[in-house]
Amino acid sequence: MPSSVPIRYVDPVFRPPSEAESLILPLTDGCSWNQCTFCEMYTAPQKHFRARSEVEVLESIRRVGGQYGSDIRRVFLADGDALMLPTRRLMAALDAIRTHLPAVRRISSYCLPRNLRKKSVAELRQLHDAGLKLAYVGAESGDDTVLARVNKGETFDTTRDALDRLGEAGIGRSVMILNGLGGAAFSDAHAEASARLANLTQPEYLATLVVSFPMGEARLRAGFPDWTPLSQHGLFAEMERFLAALELRRTIFRSDHASNWLVLKGTLGAEKERLLAQVRAAIEHPQNVRLRPAWTRGL
Repeated sequence: MPSSVPIRYVDPVFRPPSEAESLILPLTDGCSWNQCTFCEMYTAPQKHFRARSEVEVLESIRRVGGQYGSDIRRVFLADGDALMLPTRRLMAALDAIRTHLPAVRRISSYCLPRNLRKKSVAELRQLHDAGLKLAYVGAESGDDTVLARVNKGETFDTTRDALDRLGEAGIGRSVMILNGLGGAAFSDAHAEASARLANLTQPEYLATLVVSFPMGEARLRAGFPDWTPLSQHGLFAEMERFLAALELRRTIFRSDHASNWLVLKGTLGAEKERLLAQVRAAIEHPQNVRLRPAWTRGL
């Protein structure tokens, strides 16, 4: 690592939109599963999965602390698979952050449900107490048929189990659902099962993105040959079904990613009726609703 650069990055680097001001700290490169046919994030030739050495990670934290220690408030553990590391390795990184970056108030990470199968609730509490406050879980769908068609490698039950155990440990959960992932044939089942997953787990945060394929649909169609994309109207109808089925007590909801035609923000369930009214207006009178122009979606 050059002396002027405290962290080695392997492009492209991804993080959730809400981590825009966070230090991106790679503990792994790429994704250990990397077989989801809808995902293009870690398919670049240089993004082979590997866990970074503990020596490199701890040295990076020490060097960042030496340069910016009092200025950093949030840390995002990258890439897509940091929580696959053994608890001991994660604790070493979290302890180093506390030592060298004392101003940090929140540490977060992406989390594949499979990453938690070998971690007990007690271990997750240990991570929480050491600073891990938020896990971003790409559930994508609650429907097992859709999950199988896109080779997610998870089911409704495995995702629910991971979310329940994160919640029991006190780690906040930000759950992402992909609007349109089931295509036309599975739209209703996708919306209803995804809402059921959210209802049973009551995540602190819930977000939707519109499924998109800047590099083409060939990878998806290899396992889902009859997939038919939803029209803009179909996406809104699916969103209405999803929102209508939600029974959440206090979840911050966001549908404001660049992929979304209609920006929605609110707290569920307090603002459920307002959000539903916005979606229904887009269904019934799209010409009167402020939608994102296609060119701004950058897809």
